[in-house]
Amino acid sequence: MKLTFCSLFSSSSGNAIFVSAGDTRVLIDAGMPGRAIENALRTIDVLPETLSAICVTHEHTDHTKGVGILSRKYHLPVYANERTFQAMARTVGELPKWDRRYFETGEDFYIGDMALHPFPISHDAAEPVGYRIYAGGTSVAVATDMGKMTKAVFNALSGTQVMVLESNYDPELLMQNPHYSLYLKQRIRSAHGHLSNDDSARCLLELYNTGLRHVLLGHLSQENNTPELALSTAVNALAENGVSPNEDITVDIAWRDRVSRMFVSD
Repeated sequence: MKLTFCSLFSSSSGNAIFVSAGDTRVLIDAGMPGRAIENALRTIDVLPETLSAICVTHEHTDHTKGVGILSRKYHLPVYANERTFQAMARTVGELPKWDRRYFETGEDFYIGDMALHPFPISHDAAEPVGYRIYAGGTSVAVATDMGKMTKAVFNALSGTQVMVLESNYDPELLMQNPHYSLYLKQRIRSAHGHLSNDDSARCLLELYNTGLRHVLLGHLSQENNTPELALSTAVNALAENGVSPNEDITVDIAWRDRVSRMFVSD
């Protein structure tokens, strides 16, 4: 069974990732308006009405903006832990009780042909999670909105072949940004904020040693990062440690405003 993985949108403005296996089609987050997500799905020849579910990482609007409208329009079940459901109630709006599917963080659950493992992450939200998704002997993962790579997160990601990994900001650009308060800068840099390009590069190297072979650098800040900076930081760190970004591992960008590279397992 082939596992397909594609970022539709990834940034501080909105996030949505498409994963499919067999007849099962899932969105991880829906943080853009419903119409934008529908259009993005059609560019990869996926009809929105064929989706199986939406799985939410946490309640921030850049991850939940389109959840309610898509769920109600296409009768899609929404999966999240109880604290996230409570925290996103105002953004998502009313959902029928049969479309609210609760899971326990750290415990696997199943949607059709997929097994999903929601693991806890360090972020300033009610009970944020990342996801590792298994199907047909392959696994993919989503790991963004993390202030740090904890041992628990590393263990949850170890051995995955494909993932979106956060590379949110360049430290110098962030600290020089005149539009951000010192409080906001400190929040972003904190253990409950986001991973910098340097943090991401270190994580990428460690995960490569466990089997990671395809990575999309995601959740890039529009003001405090550029795709070129994120890529060069990751590629240079790999090369300095004897890893060829072209031969040993592919490194791409999960784009802010368009569909990114699609991965299909063998």
